[in-house]
Amino acid sequence: MTARLARTAASAALVMALAGCTSSYEIPVETPIQPKLDVGAFSRVFVAGFIAGGTQDVDGNLETVRLLRSQLRTKSTSLRVIEADVLPLLDVAKDNGIEAPPPGPRPESATGRGGNGQEKDGQAKDDKAEDEAAANGIRDEKDLEPFERVFANAEYWKRIGEEYQQPLIVTGTVLFTPHTRSGFVQREQEVFDSLGRRRVVPVRTYQERKGYILRPTFIFIDGRTGATLHTETFREEILYNQNQTTPALSSYFELMDRLLPSFLNTLSMQKVKGSRVLLK
Repeated sequence: MTARLARTAASAALVMALAGCTSSYEIPVETPIQPKLDVGAFSRVFVAGFIAGGTQDVDGNLETVRLLRSQLRTKSTSLRVIEADVLPLLDVAKDNGIEAPPPGPRPESATGRGGNGQEKDGQAKDDKAEDEAAANGIRDEKDLEPFERVFANAEYWKRIGEEYQQPLIVTGTVLFTPHTRSGFVQREQEVFDSLGRRRVVPVRTYQERKGYILRPTFIFIDGRTGATLHTETFREEILYNQNQTTPALSSYFELMDRLLPSFLNTLSMQKVKGSRVLLK
């Protein structure tokens, strides 16, 4: 009983103290996040190039190399970014006996998927868009599978490392594909009753939306040995209303912007900014 009364009194005192607070103030807080990969053995980083596909509207190889090098120059303090020509990895793949699949629709693209008629119709449009825009015959993850042998070729990457003073090498694949999805979308709509009072109600409408899917895989290779140190795969998707026109390159940068913090956190410590409210 005595302990219970003591706790009650303490709670009451806390409530009275908070009630007596007349103001509060917000202070910024930064929380450090440790890197996923120990890069202490490297002084340089070489973003070498990527096997890219999905659409010809965006050069996924060149744009990804430019973007990552720029981000590493401004956001990473420990690694010097090597400025060099982008490696022709598709040619390297051909030298290793790997050929991209021939362009053209897949036999199962229109009817080989399950679901109702609307889903099949939407998927068929999606597949058709990918087939028409496919770059180098690379349309999906299945087409990229044979190229994994390029990244497993330790001797090749060791030679590249020797050429550039044994840096940390960043490479991988980038798949940027057009995407169409049909379905019900919920939005808010203003309505007024007979007395003129306004309220907002949710409304579900059937829409066909178009956009893109970005699937990059980043592979980090030790330039001293050619061995793979770390691999990370991401998937980001964006959809727009049918009457909205957004350039493919703008969508690519918007999707990359979402995953850049995770990419940078692989190599260097990042700080997450937040705030705390203190009472006076």
